[in-house]
Amino acid sequence: MKPILRGLLVFQVLFACVAASALEPVNPNANAKAKAILNYLQSLSARADKRLVSGQFAGAGRTTTLRLTDQIHEQTGQWPALVGADYADFGNGSLTYKAPNQAAIQYWNEGGLVTISAHLYNPANPKGGGLRDQGVDLNDLLAPDGETHTRWMQELDLIAAGLQELKDAGVVVLWRPFHEMNGGWFWWGAKDPDTFIKVWRHMFDYFTKTKGLDNLLWVYSPNHGNKTAAYYAGDHYVDVVGLDAYTDFIDTDHIKGYAEVAKIEKPFGFTEYGPHGSSNPPGDYDYRLYLAGVKKNFPKAVFFMSWDSRWSLARNNNVKELLADPWIVNRADLPAGLTGAGK
Repeated sequence: MKPILRGLLVFQVLFACVAASALEPVNPNANAKAKAILNYLQSLSARADKRLVSGQFAGAGRTTTLRLTDQIHEQTGQWPALVGADYADFGNGSLTYKAPNQAAIQYWNEGGLVTISAHLYNPANPKGGGLRDQGVDLNDLLAPDGETHTRWMQELDLIAAGLQELKDAGVVVLWRPFHEMNGGWFWWGAKDPDTFIKVWRHMFDYFTKTKGLDNLLWVYSPNHGNKTAAYYAGDHYVDVVGLDAYTDFIDTDHIKGYAEVAKIEKPFGFTEYGPHGSSNPPGDYDYRLYLAGVKKNFPKAVFFMSWDSRWSLARNNNVKELLADPWIVNRADLPAGLTGAGK
């Protein structure tokens, strides 16, 4: 066989193997960049370097800005690869996407990845708000003749409008609904897993089929602790998995439930991270300890997002060293064409 033909055959075999092993988004109609981002995340855990995507939460609702990412750049010369925002409008007990989307679109066009969450208001509460209401029956969200269902559909429509705006701007979203659902502090949390899964799947079907949102990668993010895999909606409804964790100690004694989530064959990340207890972040944490713990104890991790305020990369110590580590993927390290830069 001629060398050129032999080389071509080898290329075709390698291409077929890569294509066969590629992880397809759970939405079969996901757009090309969503597919590329999912496959990029999937590829990272096999790398020897440039394998952990850095991220920073930028705020919720009307207070969302890129101030923290600017400060991180001023201190370190690096931009985090991923920026997060939340649609919660805490002051009005509702949701708002104007400022979160402005930040997301800007960061995407500058070359960054985007994740969006929502501290959902309770549709069973006619007054709005109710983030920490107790005793909510999730079945009522799906009961078609009830007022709770009507309000729930209005809430979904509001979220979908925000995600549609991002779709129109070309932004792929790591969409992280119902975060920390295994804990009892939010109205949707610590419920019967089977009922919760029905609510997740209903949202998935509504957003993907009815609303046609092809720019979403669906992220499952329980809090570290118990039942971390119990609320998983299934391989056909989740693209990416993770844990939320607030602790100085990056090991499996202090961050529990990793093994259960790591068994799921999806890219894994720390969907929220903050040093110290969530009620007392003094802002003097050595972020090198975080990376050392990830390297030693959480080998499947391919991204993290630090929470804002005094948990953030802008408020703690040795972040320049963290972001300069060969393991870390910063915004400049993302592959060309993966996001909105140079589109």
